[in-house]
Amino acid sequence: MDQGQVRESARTGGERILKGARNWWFLGPGGVARLGAHHLTADGALRPGTERRLRERGLLSAVPDRAYSLTVLTSTDCNLGCGYCFQNTGQDPHGGARPPRIAHARLTSQTITSILAFAGRQMAAAGLDELRILLFGGEPLLNPRGCLELLSRAADHGLSSAWMISNLTLLTPPLARRLEDLGLRSIQVTFDGDRDDHDRIRVRRSRGGTFDTIAGNIVRASQVTSIRWILRVNVSHHNHPGIDSLIDRLGAALDPSRCSIYFAPVGDVGVGYANDLRHTGELSARFTRWQRAALDRGFTVSRPRAYVPCATCGHGDGRYGAVVNADGTLASCWETAGKPGWEVGTVGEGYLPAARTRERWISCGDMYRHHEDERALASFRDTVDAALLDYLDETGRL
Repeated sequence: MDQGQVRESARTGGERILKGARNWWFLGPGGVARLGAHHLTADGALRPGTERRLRERGLLSAVPDRAYSLTVLTSTDCNLGCGYCFQNTGQDPHGGARPPRIAHARLTSQTITSILAFAGRQMAAAGLDELRILLFGGEPLLNPRGCLELLSRAADHGLSSAWMISNLTLLTPPLARRLEDLGLRSIQVTFDGDRDDHDRIRVRRSRGGTFDTIAGNIVRASQVTSIRWILRVNVSHHNHPGIDSLIDRLGAALDPSRCSIYFAPVGDVGVGYANDLRHTGELSARFTRWQRAALDRGFTVSRPRAYVPCATCGHGDGRYGAVVNADGTLASCWETAGKPGWEVGTVGEGYLPAARTRERWISCGDMYRHHEDERALASFRDTVDAALLDYLDETGRL
């Protein structure tokens, strides 16, 4: 199928049906299946017999998650000054790299005690026996002691795994070893295009680029740990021409077998920031090219999935997860953590009544603003996802 051709999608709840180059793809909570046109009705819905067979194979049912997903901001401060950050409260009035941010807060031993007690109550109420922790910020490694203490003490509360989202400028090999010993399995870091674009966009508040520091810290930490790396590549009108060369550069500098990579359009969520890139057929073709290049380099590219609620913010009562600011305040999602007026409770008192949190409860990406409507964004995602499934199938990786 021509890359510019619109690929249709039909949804039944969280399931997705995408039109590929030679067949249709069904994405359910239990996995992916290849379909032919005879499996669908004229309007693109599943025929009853097809739906029954998919159900029998378990593709319509998600495996219950036994882990409670806890996101903890160990510090709300950040040593970088990215203009698009959703934790900025404005742009730097002097045109530099020091945008004003959410209020300072730093995780303490006392707050860790309250957080783990809260998590224990939530886990008991939901019948969950495992705890999964995401270390978040600001920059979490501005408070390494808080990160280490939280993981160490969480071992007595059913900790099964942990990961971190970090700008990685502060990671040292000894710290990486200590974090891994306490259960940290992966770290997500962002690249804002190839080196020159990245160093112009993702800058220290004290000025200066970060590309070589980040790549070097990944290499050094990889020499002493088994930590896996999740590489998020932000895509905007500022950096998209250099992403092809970025993939080559990262493929040469890092061990792709230990890295997964994904490409993420930057939404207009930072105060005063705008991304002028449109979700056109040309952009979907670029995403497809980048994903294929990454796969050919040996990186992992995550398979497209059904639309399923986020464990942390996809339920209005925090049943399966929570986001906790460094001061113990609860937020529905990391996008609102630390922002006045968006609090939904505290770890000491629990969640506020639903009547008070209803207007404050948001899920992943709800605050992102784009130039196109939701239908155009969905069409873009479906086109890119169908092309990825086609390529995984063609190359025997599906």
